[in-house]
Amino acid sequence: MYTALRLQRTLKQELRQGTVEIVVVDPEPYMTYQPFLPEAAAGSISPRHVVVPLRRVLPHCTVVIGEVTEIDHEKRKAAIATLATEHAGAGALTVAYDELVLAPGSVSRTLPVPGLADVGIGFKTVEEAIGLRNHVLEQLDIASSTRDPAIRDAALTFVFVGGGYAGVEALAELEDMARYAVRYYHNVGPEDMKWVLVEATDRILPEVGPDMGGYTVRELRARNIDVRLQTRLESCEKRIVRLSDGSRFPARTLVWTAGVKPHPIVAASKLPLTDHGRLKCTAALQVDGVEHAWAAGDAAAVPDLTAPPPATPDAPRAVCAPNAQHAVRQTKVLAENLTAALRGGEIHNYAHKYVGSVASLGLHQGVAQVYGRKLKGYPAWFMHRAYHLSRVPTFNRKARILAEWILAGLFKREIVSLGSLENPRAEFELAAGTGRHNETS
Repeated sequence: MYTALRLQRTLKQELRQGTVEIVVVDPEPYMTYQPFLPEAAAGSISPRHVVVPLRRVLPHCTVVIGEVTEIDHEKRKAAIATLATEHAGAGALTVAYDELVLAPGSVSRTLPVPGLADVGIGFKTVEEAIGLRNHVLEQLDIASSTRDPAIRDAALTFVFVGGGYAGVEALAELEDMARYAVRYYHNVGPEDMKWVLVEATDRILPEVGPDMGGYTVRELRARNIDVRLQTRLESCEKRIVRLSDGSRFPARTLVWTAGVKPHPIVAASKLPLTDHGRLKCTAALQVDGVEHAWAAGDAAAVPDLTAPPPATPDAPRAVCAPNAQHAVRQTKVLAENLTAALRGGEIHNYAHKYVGSVASLGLHQGVAQVYGRKLKGYPAWFMHRAYHLSRVPTFNRKARILAEWILAGLFKREIVSLGSLENPRAEFELAAGTGRHNETS
């Protein structure tokens, strides 16, 4: 989306003359600003405001809602499966192109853990974030309305696997939200809930450094969150969580945030890949050794020109980390290089020195390491919000999110679960099938 947004400006003349067409293919009609997913899950931001509608921000592009299933770069053709082809039972659309930009991002990286596919919840999309919020509030309702201690304990146990940004921020925001919500339950208190963070390495949030990572562990444990380092999830069959440290307990909530991997279309493209499955790229964001193919974001292994050179000539050069800080900046260079290639101009290399990281730990709590400075508590939380507000695309979204934050500071939090949204026809099917609302009776 960012690349297309920039191309709209750099190729304005060609678009007006009709000599260039920009086709954007995506399975969803919107772009998700993922750093705001934890706040959306906690109810601080409306789900509609963490997504950006593609058709609105890309009026000069052809937006195709579908999924690329195959790329034949030698013939410069892509096969696209859309909703229309699915309903019609027809084959995928074939679209010819001159220049290819691959920026599919990443997907959740799962492991063959018994039971994970059956009970695990991801945290990569806005649908998963809102579904998780509804699920957590539903567990509080279950615990409040049962006298069975086994069901109650399982409902009030929440396990998060993965100590990166997604896992820590999702856990911290949801725990903060749930601790606020239980004040409205007569028989559930904060001390009844059990929140567990499982991390396979010896620290969490490695991007903010060991000191801030250690501070985060202490802060989470001060909130009675059970942080287990150097621990792995071994099984979660029948909603019984079993960890590598020998512990075993029931849990009705298991959130998996243990890493990501490149989108499967990257491997299907038959373009050069690294050992980690990312597209092998040059510093100019071109796919290495392939003409008319470009890449950026999580799926692209772009050399980090600001990193120290390798110790030996044979050693591989460091690549840019797969995060939004690099991805957004890469798209600007990519769009300008693509424009230069079309016009016969000069192509530039991408170089950006990593400035630091910020993370939210719930309302008024956070950690940050920016330009070598370490922040914690309220200043870090404020910097987290200010930074991401400045980065979310379009003035429309900035204004809406800022307005919601102001209103959230003036009024009480919403603690409503709308889990029925995930199956909106259930009530009608019940009425039609059982006569629950039988008009003739």
